[in-house]
Amino acid sequence: MRPVRQNYKNGAHRAGVRCGIGALALAVLVSGCAAEGSGSGAARPAAGQQAGRLQAGPARALDSYALRLRKAQAARTSVARRWGLPTAPLMPPAPPARKPVIEARKGFEVDGQKELGLPPVFTTVPTKDRVVFLTIDDGEEKDPQFLRMMSELKIPYTVFLSDYLIKDDYGYFRKMRDRGITLNNHTLHHPYLPGLSYARQKHEICGMQDVMKKQFGKRPSLFRPPYGNYNQDTLRAAKSCGIKYAPIWDEEVFVDHWEYREEDQDLHPGDIVLTHFRGPKDWKGTMPDLVRRFLKRITAEGYAVARLEDYL
Repeated sequence: MRPVRQNYKNGAHRAGVRCGIGALALAVLVSGCAAEGSGSGAARPAAGQQAGRLQAGPARALDSYALRLRKAQAARTSVARRWGLPTAPLMPPAPPARKPVIEARKGFEVDGQKELGLPPVFTTVPTKDRVVFLTIDDGEEKDPQFLRMMSELKIPYTVFLSDYLIKDDYGYFRKMRDRGITLNNHTLHHPYLPGLSYARQKHEICGMQDVMKKQFGKRPSLFRPPYGNYNQDTLRAAKSCGIKYAPIWDEEVFVDHWEYREEDQDLHPGDIVLTHFRGPKDWKGTMPDLVRRFLKRITAEGYAVARLEDYL
């Protein structure tokens, strides 16, 4: 069966918080020191002398911290400009201490999914954080400039790989893994899974799990069905292979446009954005061009890129 692609529809703040926390900690330190010197029998220096001692240290610490923040922001801005971005990407908040509850999105369930404990299929993560998640599929294009750009900008992303596209250069993806990027399962040969028997689906998914273990040292817990198409057998097979989640996507970004799963073409907190490892052979541009388009939009709308695995 021929697979059919669908047109899918649909920081500065952090620095301020950290600075506020630093100032609060210093204020507590100051008040604690004052309390220790106020007990009975404690020597009381002259008011001016006491003020000088208590204020000089914290003031220097605050000045030093502010200087480090300014330098860090200047460095990020410099890197962003070097990669053709008008402003530095926003920093995501710290990962949530309590992870969101991930359930199959309404309309994406299959029969018996909850009863059988099958991996949930979802397009967004329930969060109020102004973050989106960048996911990249397949593995055909292996652009060293993309690796360098994402590393220098410190942009997290999640990868779903198919063996037939990556086996000519596993080393490229090992470099990605060594930079902290999670590599996940996208089947051996990228077939239309609902057109296959359970046994063949299991071979495609579990076989890729074996490749991931051999080449990258770990069997992933995330799986994305090719084209976003699946049935109950797909999820049963995925579960048997150790898969816990089956994220798909809400928007797809190309080098020259976006496509949406819904008619609503706005970004939302927790949206999963899809793109592919593609280059000039398929697009009128490179992967760094694609990243620029993606980052310019989400930054302008006040969103940061977060690591999907931190929310699961």
